[in-house]
Amino acid sequence: MRRFAIGDIHGCAKALRSVIEAIDPQPEDEIVFLGDYVDRGPDSRDAVDQIIDLQTRTQVVALRGNHEIMLMGVAINGLDDSVWRANGGNSTLASYGGSLSRIPSNHLAFFHELLPHHEIDDTIFVHASYDPDVAMFEQPEIMTYWTHLTAPFPAPHKSGKRVIVGHTPQPNGQVMNLGHLVCIDTYCFGYGYLTAYEIGGKAIIQANRHGHVKSSPMLAFKSKMLDISKGCKNWITTVNGKKQDQTSTAGDDSSSSD
Repeated sequence: MRRFAIGDIHGCAKALRSVIEAIDPQPEDEIVFLGDYVDRGPDSRDAVDQIIDLQTRTQVVALRGNHEIMLMGVAINGLDDSVWRANGGNSTLASYGGSLSRIPSNHLAFFHELLPHHEIDDTIFVHASYDPDVAMFEQPEIMTYWTHLTAPFPAPHKSGKRVIVGHTPQPNGQVMNLGHLVCIDTYCFGYGYLTAYEIGGKAIIQANRHGHVKSSPMLAFKSKMLDISKGCKNWITTVNGKKQDQTSTAGDDSSSSD
């Protein structure tokens, strides 16, 4: 299986579609989304639709971001919407036809089911940041959802696991890799990219908000090798088919001569 983490989408549905197409996820693969699916970008609704559809085709782990907290605070709890609107909420509102009452029930269920973090053997995934001395299930919400990365950066987590985060936009559009800490919010809603970062591999797939893909050399190599592999399989299938036809023909000739 392959595992990818995808950073903050922020309504950049074209970028998401291109990144998913480039990954070409198989049923056994896993894609971890780091949150902030909505706000700022032009089509939050389509971005959420894509992820919901993706759940039927591959393994999806969807984390909660601070923008989902703001959206649900307004839509479900009736909080004042001024802060949310000032932070990109107007774009989300427009994508749902101008009214939060038009958010489909499956989208609301998706938002409700988002996770605060995800852990595997050697990696932690969380939206914003972490306290290195605190277990992930005990992290304060201010750290999980709201705290931006600033120097001095967090030390390695006490678990020894590498931590993958989003939330802090990298204005140069490049992944920030400190070894123990990797930030893949590469500013898609601005002039950067949406990033898919392969865990345990070397592929970094990026697409800008218009959907134009920029991939790593390693991904291009893997894609080339996959094409070669498919070509070899097709060739072997063709050869085996011809051999079976020849065997069948020889058997028919032998039968007719008796």
